[in-house]
Amino acid sequence: MHRRQLLAASAAAATGIALPAPAAAQTTDDGTQASFDTVMAFMGAMGGGDMDSMGALMADDMVWQNEGDPDLPWVGTWEGKETIFGFLGTFSQNVQVTHWENQDAFASGDTVAVFGRMKLRLTASGAETDEFTFALRAKVRNGQVVLWNWFEDTYAVSQAFHAT
Repeated sequence: MHRRQLLAASAAAATGIALPAPAAAQTTDDGTQASFDTVMAFMGAMGGGDMDSMGALMADDMVWQNEGDPDLPWVGTWEGKETIFGFLGTFSQNVQVTHWENQDAFASGDTVAVFGRMKLRLTASGAETDEFTFALRAKVRNGQVVLWNWFEDTYAVSQAFHAT
């Protein structure tokens, strides 16, 4: 697959936009492709606010990890589908994503990595971050996400969250 198609597929998945051609991972292994498709579908459902599709794509024992500043209420580890949905409620009350751009995505077996840029507006302070990079490492089992390990510039996010 050409890099341009991969990036378009990733960006469309993040915004919930359907593409005329199916997204494909960089290898032809069926398991790798299935993992890639699952993560992109999950990301697309999340971006579109489709909680039903997200729930169907989440394993009951899924683990969501956000690394960074522990003063942010959405940084930490959440285990289990119901706990994760609770966390997502906290996140959505505190954060509005104002820009999202997937730049690279790779898959190997059950593991998918996505890298991109984003901007946030923090609800309580009204402050907006400058654009910053993010990275995601996700794992898939039996067509469902079992790990969502998120990395972002929590220094910039924390500065905006605590702005007065």
